[in-house]
Amino acid sequence: MRDDIEKTLLDKIRELASLKNLIEQWKSEGKKVVFTNGVFDLVHIGHLSYLSKAAELGDKLIIGLNADSSVRRIKGEGRPVNDQNSRAALLAALFFVDAVVVFEEDTPQNLIATLLPDILVKGADYTIENIVGAKEVLANGGEVKTITFVEGYSSTSIIQKIRQQIN
Repeated sequence: MRDDIEKTLLDKIRELASLKNLIEQWKSEGKKVVFTNGVFDLVHIGHLSYLSKAAELGDKLIIGLNADSSVRRIKGEGRPVNDQNSRAALLAALFFVDAVVVFEEDTPQNLIATLLPDILVKGADYTIENIVGAKEVLANGGEVKTITFVEGYSSTSIIQKIRQQIN
C-alpha cells in the first residue's frame, strides 16, 4: 500500500517534456487544464483554499513550483524552509492536484508558454495585465482568472511568528 502511495506521488511530479505530452493527452480527451504557480514553502489553509478553488475551474490542476534556487533569489537567504522535493511531494499528495512541475527561473514565463494551459490562475493581489504568461494564454484562446486569498495567512508571516517565539 505504501509503495502505491509513493508511486502515485512520484507519477504526479513531472519533468516539462512529459508534462507537455500529458497535457496534450488531457486536451485531446476534452479536459480543461488549469495552471497556477508559486513557492508553497509552508503550506497553510490559505494555500489549500486557493488551490482547491483553482482546481474547481477545470478538470486538471497543474502547479508550477519554484525551485530552491529560484526561491532564494526571490525570497532571500534562509528560504525556502522546505526543499523543492519536499514541497513537490506535499503538493502532489493533494487529491485535487494532478501534476507538479519544478522550474528554475524566477518566473514561470517559459513554462506557461510551453504548456499553454486553458486557464491560468493567480491570486487576486495580481491584475490580469501583471500576470506572467497571461498574454500567451489569452492569445491561445485560454482564460486568466484571479482568486481571492484567505486573509491573514502567508508562509512569511508564519516564519516571522516562529522566529518571534524562539527569540
